[in-house]
Amino acid sequence: MTFRQVGIEEGRRLADEGYRVIDVRERVEWDAGHIGGALLIPLGELASRAATELPDRDAPLLIHCRSGARSERASAWLAAQGYSNVVNLRALVADWQKAGGAWEEPAKALTPAQSRRYARQVLIPDVGEAGQRRLLEAKVLVVGAGGLGSPAALYLAAAGIGTLGLVDDDVVEESNLQRQVLHATEAIGMAKVDSAQATLRRMNPETRVIAHRERLEAGNVERLIAPYDVIVDGTDSIDTRYVLNDAAVALRRPVVHAAVYRWEGQVTTFVPLEGPCYRCLHPVQPPQELVPACDVAGVLGVLPGIAGMLQATEALKLVLGVGDTLVGRLLTFDGRRGTFEEIRIPRDPACPACGQAAASAQMGTAAATP
Repeated sequence: MTFRQVGIEEGRRLADEGYRVIDVRERVEWDAGHIGGALLIPLGELASRAATELPDRDAPLLIHCRSGARSERASAWLAAQGYSNVVNLRALVADWQKAGGAWEEPAKALTPAQSRRYARQVLIPDVGEAGQRRLLEAKVLVVGAGGLGSPAALYLAAAGIGTLGLVDDDVVEESNLQRQVLHATEAIGMAKVDSAQATLRRMNPETRVIAHRERLEAGNVERLIAPYDVIVDGTDSIDTRYVLNDAAVALRRPVVHAAVYRWEGQVTTFVPLEGPCYRCLHPVQPPQELVPACDVAGVLGVLPGIAGMLQATEALKLVLGVGDTLVGRLLTFDGRRGTFEEIRIPRDPACPACGQAAASAQMGTAAATP
């Protein structure tokens, strides 16, 4: 059996037409950069892997190495084994990238210290090194450095979120310490974001912690949330929740929401236009006095911990793009009874924030923007 020899331009055309690209270089060469979508089978492994990795002997194959010499030997061997449509790229593979062909650069490897720190997490099949790199590159904003924000921020920093923003304009009080585990007794009187920043830096010096000592409100919400990939809502202010929701829908930022009351808690995730938003769940904003905060109603200290850790779990899933998030589902739990329940949340077509009319208006505005 015979095989063809082609140059860069013909090779690119064949790849675009569906030829499977086989790279017979060594792993170290591959790691320095390779043709996009290629399959690595080093020349020395070809005989043992061909039957399982290349089972169809009539499939079109484009074989390459650094210059065409090793791939010529590989092509000859494949043709002798009965592969009927083998083409050898007789050219410098570096010219493929120069000619504008699809090319993949290696992802930055974890450092030895990162490999040690995140070893147990990297072992999870749908995390791995690639997922850990996504976490290290991610930006998450936690609104509120109190009962919910404390456990969420701690576990996000521990997991390796690269940039963690904290929004809060309050100071640490003694009554906070029963549940706001970011803060210690010596932090009483400090700004919460400063106390939290110090704690998180001790937890994971590699995480960049940005302190926003201000209250999130209509005038600053878009500036605060725009740089971040995921928002964790740890506020206990009804006004803030609605302001955050509307801006997040407009900017297409997912929000992981939670709330706690005495022995009870709830968690859900809002991904704009993929599911409901906060206004779909609560169409009419109640007066603040009808939604008592912890300093009025009270809360068991561990309850925000449970909710905050669930929020961190949702944020990690969003960054990693794995698992089933709580989009469209409200997870409620009762600490006294030790029970969890799930309530389906439909998306409201008439919602003023994410409904059909609002979405159409936003699309029209985007289309008109030069």
